[in-house]
Amino acid sequence: MPAGTLYRGREGMWSWVAHRVTGVLIFFFLFVHVLDTALVRVSPEDYDKVVATYKTPIVALLEYGLVAAILFHALNGLRVIAVDFWSKGPRYQKQMFWTVMGVWIVLMGGAIYPVLGHAYRALFGS
Repeated sequence: MPAGTLYRGREGMWSWVAHRVTGVLIFFFLFVHVLDTALVRVSPEDYDKVVATYKTPIVALLEYGLVAAILFHALNGLRVIAVDFWSKGPRYQKQMFWTVMGVWIVLMGGAIYPVLGHAYRALFGS
């Protein structure tokens, strides 16, 4: 495969950028998650306070963003694997990119209520 084949075109460039950004965001989340979970051994009261802040509508939006990042990163990772290991992958990478985007949008639409339902009820009542 010639150099630059994987990320040829505008879609390839943006998927490359988005893949790295979502990877860094997921790493940051995991780092914070390990720290806040470790807090339970240091101060259970402070841990309870931190967990209480996670039940706010703003954090629900951040959780939805986390779902978006993980889902995109996973789907795009499968696309990258297909481009790397399928002999016809480089030829169909643009179509695979738009397929990933379509599947991602559908799944993100399906995640709205499960992830943001609590925030909606907290803001507007049940």
